[in-house]
Amino acid sequence: MHAPVQPSEELGAIVGNDKLPRSQVISKVWDYIKSNNLQNPENKREILADDNLKKVFGKDKATMFEMNKFISAHLKK
Repeated sequence: MHAPVQPSEELGAIVGNDKLPRSQVISKVWDYIKSNNLQNPENKREILADDNLKKVFGKDKATMFEMNKFISAHLKK
C-alpha cells in the first residue's frame, strides 16, 4: 500500500485536503477534469486548465504527461 500524501492548498481545492495515496489524488484530478470537460476535444491528451488547475499547472494547458509532474510538486509526504 502506498503512503498517503498531503495535497497543497491549491491542489486541495480539487481533490480535498485529506491525505490520500498518490494514485487516488491522480484519479480525483481526472474525475475533476472529466466532470468539467477540460480535455481539449481535438486532442484528448491535452488538458485545458480552469482557474483551479492553473494554480496547480502554472499555465493555461498541459499534456497528460506534464500533469503528473505538476501534481507531484503539490504533494508532501
